[in-house]
Amino acid sequence: MGKPVDSFDEWADRRSLYRVTGLSTELEDVSEVEYRRLRLERVVLVGVWSTGDDSQARNSLTELKQLAETAGSQVLDGLLQRRQNPDPATFIGRGKVEELAATVRATGADTIICDGELAPGQLRNLEDRVGVKVVDRTALILDIFAQHATSKEGKTQVELAQLHYQTQRLRGWGGNLSRQAGGQTAGGAGIGGRGPGETKLETDRRRIQSRMAKLRRDLNHMRTTRNTKRSRRRVNEISAVALAGYTNAGKSSLLNRLTSARVLVQDALFATLDPTTRRARTAEGREYTLSDTVGFVRHLPHQLVAAFRSTLEEVADADLIVHVVDGSHPDPRGQIAAVREVLQEIGAGDVRELIAINKADIADPVTISSLLVHEPHAVIVSAVEGTGIDELRAAIDSELPQLPSKVDVVVPYARGDLLNQIHVNADIESLHHEPDGTHVIAHVDDALADRLQAYSV
Repeated sequence: MGKPVDSFDEWADRRSLYRVTGLSTELEDVSEVEYRRLRLERVVLVGVWSTGDDSQARNSLTELKQLAETAGSQVLDGLLQRRQNPDPATFIGRGKVEELAATVRATGADTIICDGELAPGQLRNLEDRVGVKVVDRTALILDIFAQHATSKEGKTQVELAQLHYQTQRLRGWGGNLSRQAGGQTAGGAGIGGRGPGETKLETDRRRIQSRMAKLRRDLNHMRTTRNTKRSRRRVNEISAVALAGYTNAGKSSLLNRLTSARVLVQDALFATLDPTTRRARTAEGREYTLSDTVGFVRHLPHQLVAAFRSTLEEVADADLIVHVVDGSHPDPRGQIAAVREVLQEIGAGDVRELIAINKADIADPVTISSLLVHEPHAVIVSAVEGTGIDELRAAIDSELPQLPSKVDVVVPYARGDLLNQIHVNADIESLHHEPDGTHVIAHVDDALADRLQAYSV
């Protein structure tokens, strides 16, 4: 008898790539097929299964398919290889590159997308051996962000992240980036566009670094503006609630349900990049701000987190995070873990969290029951049908920080301005009208308590 083998034995490492069924983009309308042949990249997905079980690997590749389609690509095939670690030279192992090349030739693909962040050498080696463009998961997500950014701040953040990614992966074709830039170079640099004896690679890198410095200055200016608005809310003692969660979990739909906002709702990954803040009220009438934020994803590129840090501060500075979870997803617990990992990275790990399990109208009841075992204080909602929204409002109300001062006052009818502030910014325990004014018992902030002191009972 042979010796026992573990999960990553020699046989497993030699396993061929195997096809993952159901990853081909379905095209039924003839005109759509013709359009995509003209406009869309035709891609083959490649993943390396290192840890976890087979279902986790398939879910990851399925998510990569959704990302590729969001970027506008046509997915032709998906391949997985089981390895203890990705090959340091070609990601999937040198012996399997030929099988991938055969798949590319058979499908007519023009691009390979790898489910991971590849080193520059891995990208170059795999591209040279297969003969088509190779893109990793990070570049794909950056491309989607570039397509969806609409505000000046969003575009600046995405460009900064893209340049940070590109500066590590500059490469020359035919040695053109290794020539020294003297005189009027091929790129039209000329006087003022070169350093003493710089190669074109060095010149390009210098230009990128200069552009990145400008983008950082622009973002710092935008951050100052954002901090001013946030400070104004803090002066008024208005509590802040942030909607966070995995991309396409339904955060924007919940924002529309809880407020009068009419933000874009789209069944697509990263449909929301620019944060939206609206005022909302609890069931008792207390006012707070509710912010929709960019969705997270597994292995969110670090350069994106860094570039979007000023935007993500809305989450880190919130009094409460409503963590929206897609209850219909095959692996909601994995998504929860991925979101909490990013929250830790941006300094929001200690902010109070309320789980909202969304899409209850299409979720498997067994999945929801399993989630409630691990997240017993979660609220089950459906942003589409509106079920559970009242329960979510009540939960938000109970989780918001308590106002520090309790007052028992009779506000004269002539001081309607004070009564209005109580309605907007206080937690009211009781309110009834008397001959001399309105008798109110409520929790208020210190500033309002000082103004009400003269009317204490």
